[in-house]
Amino acid sequence: MSIWLFRAGANGEYESKFLKDGRVYLTWDDLNIDLNEFEDKTELYEILLDMYDLEKEKTAINWASQIYPIAHRMKKGDWVVLPSKINRTIHIGEIEGDYVYDESLGSPYYHYRKVKWFAQDIPRDRFDQDILYSFGAFMTVCAIHRNNAEERIKDMAQNNWKVKNKSLMQGIQDQDDSEVEVDLEEYIFDTISEYIIRKFKGHRMEMLIEEILKAQGFITYRSPEGADNGVDILASSDTLGFGSPRICVQIKTSDSPVDRATLDQLVGTMSNFSADYGLLVAWSGFKTTVIKEIPKQFFKVRLWDSKKVIQQLFENYDKLSEDIRAEMPLKKVWMLNVE
Repeated sequence: MSIWLFRAGANGEYESKFLKDGRVYLTWDDLNIDLNEFEDKTELYEILLDMYDLEKEKTAINWASQIYPIAHRMKKGDWVVLPSKINRTIHIGEIEGDYVYDESLGSPYYHYRKVKWFAQDIPRDRFDQDILYSFGAFMTVCAIHRNNAEERIKDMAQNNWKVKNKSLMQGIQDQDDSEVEVDLEEYIFDTISEYIIRKFKGHRMEMLIEEILKAQGFITYRSPEGADNGVDILASSDTLGFGSPRICVQIKTSDSPVDRATLDQLVGTMSNFSADYGLLVAWSGFKTTVIKEIPKQFFKVRLWDSKKVIQQLFENYDKLSEDIRAEMPLKKVWMLNVE
């Protein structure tokens, strides 16, 4: 059995379709050719050079290596890993069907395989860092081999998607044919996320979120540890906190994504506290049922997962208290953007 990494668009724009249709699509624009017609990648490479008027042969070779497998290397029973760009979670499925080319579906859905999504919304923090590093490959499709990834992911499946004796950082080694450019930004978020949740799990996360809100200019009230009556933090702007907007904040740090019931509870709590808006913070992300509610709640509720919290820390780090900065030493690093 092989494990394949798939991307549902650069920004996750096809993710809901992948999950709803029970398929993985090769979302390559205007690739209206049946891949069954090519016996090897060399033939495909030559077609790509001509179809897309590619100036660099290296680009055509790279594209062919991603396009060819869906028809000729993937097998029924192989697993597919789909990292979410909408949510900091991972979806995993099993390939159930042969390669299909259907031009009637229109670009970019010509090519697909049927997939059974047997595990959705697995929090990224449950995976070891070197596995997440492989998930960050800048490829639409690639096989995941390094560091015995196949066996380790299967072991996680048998252990309720948890790693026994999870380490903070595993070495990046065993370079093989899956060696590709990696999304370093995503990898940095993963490593910082791992560090923060160890330091600020539970009630201490409420303190961290309160610090961010204070840095943004809000006056806050944080509920005492224990029963919180459905609210962890109340925040308001203006003098003494009597102005608007008035925000009701609920924070979850469990290792499971938050479900729809938690969102509904927050909306009800907002009414009880006469809040204008709600902020739901879920370190391990949100289930798909919550993501579907984003348009309906857009003018009332904001959702923060671990990545959004970290982004807020980056933006407000200089305004945080000295105690928080001492516990979370971050350093801004500039690098050349060569994408």
